[in-house]
Amino acid sequence: MPDTTTAPTTAPVAAKYKKYALPLAVAILVIFHAVGFWGLLFSGRPTYFQNLTPMNLLLTNTLLFAFHRRWNAAFILFAVVVWAVGFFSEVLGVHTGLLFGEYTYGAAMGLKVWEVPLLIGLNWLMLVYSTGHISNYTRLPWWAKALLGTLLMLLLDFFIEPVAMRFDFWDWQGGQIPLSNFVGWFLVALGLQVYFQRAAIYKKNRLAPFVYLVQLLFFMGIFLLL
Repeated sequence: MPDTTTAPTTAPVAAKYKKYALPLAVAILVIFHAVGFWGLLFSGRPTYFQNLTPMNLLLTNTLLFAFHRRWNAAFILFAVVVWAVGFFSEVLGVHTGLLFGEYTYGAAMGLKVWEVPLLIGLNWLMLVYSTGHISNYTRLPWWAKALLGTLLMLLLDFFIEPVAMRFDFWDWQGGQIPLSNFVGWFLVALGLQVYFQRAAIYKKNRLAPFVYLVQLLFFMGIFLLL
């Protein structure tokens, strides 16, 4: 006779609370970026909040990839390749002026290797991954999805650039953002978006669109108030 005194499974309880994971993650993203928005523009201590940029970036990525499913070898390879391409394209850009133009990184993004913040590769990964997921909501062919993801990255970069110069993320020679920056971004981003579309990785991360949207609103808001 089966034991009917055994405690009920915790699966229903876990399922009950699982539905709150996405709203909670979105709320954390919104709160942290709202605090950063206020701190950079209205606190009177922008340098303090600039120095929190690495923590914010790490938190955002931790939340984003906590929602990723199926951590297979293809995904690990994808993450490493995108990080490496993003990081070393920036190394090439900083030291030669190729791809993006003449620029240097400030101190706000944390530890640097070869004059480039290590976290910049993680930033590339976050942007490629989140915009790739957004493009996957469409029924476009894979190449058009890759192009859409690239254009979404360019849209965000348009608003990031003036903010980055103002708050010591990086600085352009002569104080002007060159057209070559956007051309370089397009080329590198397109290659990585093609990789995202063709890679055998799971592409249904519910938090990814919110990560992009929060980033876009954050930088667009500061851009409009500078």
